[in-house]
Amino acid sequence: MTSNPNTPSNGDDSPQDPLAEMLKNLMGGQGMGNIDPAELAKAAGLPNDPNMLQQMFAQVQAMMSSTSEGPVNWQLAHENARRVAAAGTDPSVNALQSREVDEALRLAELWLDPFTDLHATGLIGRAWSRAEWVEATLSTWKRLTEPVANSIANALSDALTQQMPEEMKAMMGGTSSMLQNMGGAIFGMQLGQAIGALSGEVVSSTDIGVPLADLEMALLPANVAKFGEGLSIPENDVRLFLAVREAAHARLFVQVPWLRGHLLSAIEAYARGIHIDMSRVEDLARDLDPGNPEGIQEALSQGVFMPERTAEQSAALEKLETALALVEGWVDELTAAATEKVLPSAVALRETVRRRRATGGPAEHAFSSLVGLELRPRRLREAATLWAALKDERGIAGRDAIWQHPDLLPTAQDLDDPAGFTERRRLAEASDSEVDDALQKLLEGGYDAPTEGESDAPKSDDGDTPGSTDPDEPKD
Repeated sequence: MTSNPNTPSNGDDSPQDPLAEMLKNLMGGQGMGNIDPAELAKAAGLPNDPNMLQQMFAQVQAMMSSTSEGPVNWQLAHENARRVAAAGTDPSVNALQSREVDEALRLAELWLDPFTDLHATGLIGRAWSRAEWVEATLSTWKRLTEPVANSIANALSDALTQQMPEEMKAMMGGTSSMLQNMGGAIFGMQLGQAIGALSGEVVSSTDIGVPLADLEMALLPANVAKFGEGLSIPENDVRLFLAVREAAHARLFVQVPWLRGHLLSAIEAYARGIHIDMSRVEDLARDLDPGNPEGIQEALSQGVFMPERTAEQSAALEKLETALALVEGWVDELTAAATEKVLPSAVALRETVRRRRATGGPAEHAFSSLVGLELRPRRLREAATLWAALKDERGIAGRDAIWQHPDLLPTAQDLDDPAGFTERRRLAEASDSEVDDALQKLLEGGYDAPTEGESDAPKSDDGDTPGSTDPDEPKD
């Protein structure tokens, strides 16, 4: 049989499939029939754990041959997040830990009652392992990251395609979906890695200031113990302080039902505005070595696809950071009031939490680099000062009444000048009232149109139009 002259040879007169050769290089020289799972693990930044890789690899092979829903392989992200969360030590929550968490959250609700006008939630306190946190929050992570994740996965697939020789592109045909799956699989593993790593840092369901799990109130005992290491503070005090913060978050999000959607919408609006820098993707494609998956992983982890922020992005980011700061500032101020007389270590714990939220941990930094999304309340202290001032001025009920509607929320300008918030709001309300009165009068017919023959020129004090002449009045 005559071989195709356009098909390269292996040197032994047997034709070489260019697609198979490229995939062989990409998969560490093993080819599709015997892919090296360690190479895929490197692409996702995973540790070279043979047992974990073997479990992961069986699913990866199935994913590579099937079409995922959308550019990102979310099932692979889910599985990878679970594996990373379970790596190392993630013991199941025992009965004692469950009881301790439940008692701490119940006591926290009692401590909060005198200091807020928002009622207790009645939620049952949960104790979660890290893997359980992943399960409870992954659907929200998908919602928040999908706009950016899809763009990056498509860009990654394009980068892999650009690296192929022209003659190979003509031969690809329907198998091009394999490269799309490959890009979605690599990014899915990387995203799962970031979420799984976050599970090792968060201490509660609302630790990052966003209600990732709907209508839940939970602590992660393993991470609470890790948080308290080196603080020289009794573990029970640490648990109680963090329980008060979690209960305050839960009370706010449950009793202010529009708030969760408001926050998530702000995050989604910011994420949708992130556009992939295609010039940097092209640069990556030129330098990309398909046999070196570490390069792909490094590019993703360093956020090489992320462009400079536009003016619109900066405005969206300011809105998001202000909303996060207002939530965290309210919780910070309420927690301080509820714990200052019952926990001797409350002041020290408050400062520790403030610094931790302002700087973020390693996993949070890795997540923000991957998807370009930061969830840190940079203006927490200013927001706490504003809520304290409003409580002094209006009382607890007046302060908490601001949460009745999103239009009542303070702005970034109010964080700059907390003392002027009330006066600015009074002037704005007065202006709105004048407009409403004028509109109502117009709708009721209060402004009469001039009758036929009647001038709409201004009248003098005697009722005459200035400049008019009485026909009976003698002329000069």
